[in-house]
Amino acid sequence: MNPLLEIENLRVTFPTPRGDLEVVRGLSFTLGRERLGIVGESGSGKSMTGRSILKLVRAPGRMTADKLTFDGIDLLTRSERQMRPIRGARISMVMQDPKFSLNPVMTIGEQIAEALLTHQRLPRREVNNRVLTMLESVRIADPERVAKLYPHEVSGGMGQRVMIAMMLIPEPDLLIADEPTSALDVSVQAQVLDIIDELVKRKGMGLIFISHDLNLVSSYCDRILVMNTGEVVEECKAGELMNAKHPYTRGLIASIPRLDETRTELPVLDRSAWAKK
Repeated sequence: MNPLLEIENLRVTFPTPRGDLEVVRGLSFTLGRERLGIVGESGSGKSMTGRSILKLVRAPGRMTADKLTFDGIDLLTRSERQMRPIRGARISMVMQDPKFSLNPVMTIGEQIAEALLTHQRLPRREVNNRVLTMLESVRIADPERVAKLYPHEVSGGMGQRVMIAMMLIPEPDLLIADEPTSALDVSVQAQVLDIIDELVKRKGMGLIFISHDLNLVSSYCDRILVMNTGEVVEECKAGELMNAKHPYTRGLIASIPRLDETRTELPVLDRSAWAKK
């Protein structure tokens, strides 16, 4: 079976007063209909990788790659107009904070419907039915009431579920989830991940799960890429993350606090262990 996504030598560059800065440097990987985790510190290039797949790097930033194909489609040759049927309909991205992703002057139902109507022409009754069904699928009780609310009238956890519903209603082939649970408490976090996992398995989608939480990704994904300063420094099966060899990955693992913690202080990353290599 052909990969769903193929990336070779992806680079993202931004100009600075001191010269060009590469925030993604020579990234290459393939993705099937699986759950791929991308982990690393803030600023390691995780989110920019997700945006690059959708060609959302805007000027003065520059994105280049030797290969960027999705389901056999060469995304590098697609114009902005040609990308519109792909964004949302075939590749969706859930951003970190719904407060900055939802339109404050549109009801939740209107926004979810818009995500569907952008790509399909459907009767209003069918659209309304699909919106309510989608809200139910992300475990929102009383979807008819919630559909009439505005974003400021719902909690952070419900707002994140609404974002997931909005991104999944067009039934994409690939979902990019950029730290979708970082602002949620642990109980709501588990519910949101269960929802994504259930929908990914049921629809046979591919998933790129971007996070800084190593324990979460190792328990949730099938495979993991570890990024540092724009590069992949290690790739492994999720269940083997704790056996990672690269000193950067080992440093991240050592920095995780434990319930049975006996150390007087958590270690910091010794970047000299790999910076010279």
